[in-house]
Amino acid sequence: MAYQKMAYLYDKLMLNAPYAEWITFTEAIIKASDNDIVKIADLGCGTGEIATRLAKSGYQMTGVDYSPDMLTYAEHKASEQNLSIQWLQQDLITLNGLTDYDAAISYCDVINYITDPEELKKTFRNIAASLKVGGLFIFDVHSLHHVEQNYINQTFADVTDDASYIWFCAEGEERGEMFHDLTFFSLEGDKYVRFDEFHHQKTYSIEFYKKLLIESGFENLKLYADFSLKENNIDEKSERIFFLGEKRPG
Repeated sequence: MAYQKMAYLYDKLMLNAPYAEWITFTEAIIKASDNDIVKIADLGCGTGEIATRLAKSGYQMTGVDYSPDMLTYAEHKASEQNLSIQWLQQDLITLNGLTDYDAAISYCDVINYITDPEELKKTFRNIAASLKVGGLFIFDVHSLHHVEQNYINQTFADVTDDASYIWFCAEGEERGEMFHDLTFFSLEGDKYVRFDEFHHQKTYSIEFYKKLLIESGFENLKLYADFSLKENNIDEKSERIFFLGEKRPG
């Protein structure tokens, strides 16, 4: 799950990402909760766009990411805005040291990078261990339909003055599995420099995620689709599935 050199271009490539919608969705879920949510962990925080925006809204944020390069950009971004955010370099599969958080969030298909079922269960258990009883866990994943209809065996490209990429998405052996072969060209000085990334993602059925969440210590599960706040508003065309769970006692 390393982004390596891509960290340098990440914000440029994500200019059109729906950050405002993630923030609106998160704050609406928090407002609807009976809990007093102050302390939030952003798991797979990348360059800190969501963590910094929530910090501006008054939440006490911790950003966790596997990539030290991503965290360097996140820390710089927070410093420029005079925001006090804790940044931690950890793999979510071995996440530890976080305790008594009111909520944990994980967006932009971070959970899709955990492709092994046992490692996914470990991750959910680690997240449960980091939360207070009743604490919220909110995350999103690609739907199986979205992967099968809009990603696998497709080619994507984008070109700007200072960066461009070509992205091949290949189908894996198992349903919901995909491999991303990305080639980037970044303007450095008066020439373009090429570098390559290879990413592996997998998505599972809604029922499988629900099963793992329950086994990992969560209850009161709720489902949403494509930033809608209408519960269970999921159909065959839904692209991004949101899960909400509460840490149960015991």
